[in-house]
Amino acid sequence: MALAGQGFTDPRPQGRVDRRHLRRVFDRVGLIQIDSVNVLVRSQELPLFARLGPHPRDLLPKAAADGELFEYWGHEASHIPVAQQPLFRWKMARAAEQAWRGVARMSRERPGYVEAIYGMVAERGPVLAGELSERTAPKGAWWDWDHAKLALEWLFYTGRITARRRVNDFARLYDLPERMLPHSVLAEPTPPEADARKALLLLAARYQGVATLKDLTQYHRQSPTRCRTLVAELVEAGELAPAVVEGWKERAYVHPRATLPRRVQACALLSPFDSVIWERPRVERLFGFHYRIEIYTPAPKRRFGYYVLPFLLGDELVGRVDLKAERAESALLVRGAYTEPGVEEGPVADALAGELTLMAEWLGLERIVVEGRGELAPALKAALGPSRGASPRPARPVPARTASAR
Repeated sequence: MALAGQGFTDPRPQGRVDRRHLRRVFDRVGLIQIDSVNVLVRSQELPLFARLGPHPRDLLPKAAADGELFEYWGHEASHIPVAQQPLFRWKMARAAEQAWRGVARMSRERPGYVEAIYGMVAERGPVLAGELSERTAPKGAWWDWDHAKLALEWLFYTGRITARRRVNDFARLYDLPERMLPHSVLAEPTPPEADARKALLLLAARYQGVATLKDLTQYHRQSPTRCRTLVAELVEAGELAPAVVEGWKERAYVHPRATLPRRVQACALLSPFDSVIWERPRVERLFGFHYRIEIYTPAPKRRFGYYVLPFLLGDELVGRVDLKAERAESALLVRGAYTEPGVEEGPVADALAGELTLMAEWLGLERIVVEGRGELAPALKAALGPSRGASPRPARPVPARTASAR
């Protein structure tokens, strides 16, 4: 049910992938988290690859430029269908308690400065934060924001300005909403906060198939305490159904549109920020799969690698691979490849070889280089063949655990 809700029972397109397919993905997931890490590819591109396969890499920026998507704090910074913008206005109105402490403090301590920055955006937009920067010393660690950036982020959180990403360097371009978003959306009435929160909870239920209270609230970063009564009201109104899931300690909830497919035949590499796996406790409850991103872990302490993608085969997470795009050498590096306990390596290696070949072709990389780390590496290297992984053995995405392992 969880995988069906996330679109993994929809077949990948066989021909040209276009805006219609992008809309279908957003109808399944609701938002796509944005992240700057580019060791393989920008993370926001990977959920599309997982569900659509190879596709034009300008699908997201073009949809944003055409006003179909807007960026806001959905889960984290996220691409969201612009039709949902009214549902986030309560969060914009609550910026003083929702935004980061330093951003909110700027609005209290220097309101005149914030208004001056707003005036500059109104006069000169779209603008980069660097064009308004007061910085004279070199930038320090991540999130070392100067006053102009803090003011821009406050205005962004309140919805008084909005932003799009530049394609070449990922930087935000800030401008007024009326110059970036459709007037028809901005003219929509603002729903009462309780109604907007309920609408987001129902969307989260549809996207997740089956979910606990915390699952429902974390999808759009709502407070479980504030939403507990709202969920009860949705149940009483028949808009959510309570459910019991074997092995789960908490009550679950199911959307009336949720489906229980007879089988799932997925085959996909999942970004660390894919909505299937971004809540790690939910991943363990659903799949029995322990996953932690190790980007911020010192190299000697990493267990699996720097940028590790779980591998979904059938309806199970059967393994993981540490990937890097070595663009100067036109190579997709597999720095480590691992299977879960009790998983047969052969079927996983065959299926993963096919998926990596598709990925390399999509990224314009000529070779796939499998390094030695991980018990799956030898079988994967054999499945890719002696050339460059262009013609791996075809494989059906079937559940890979043996009967004894279950």
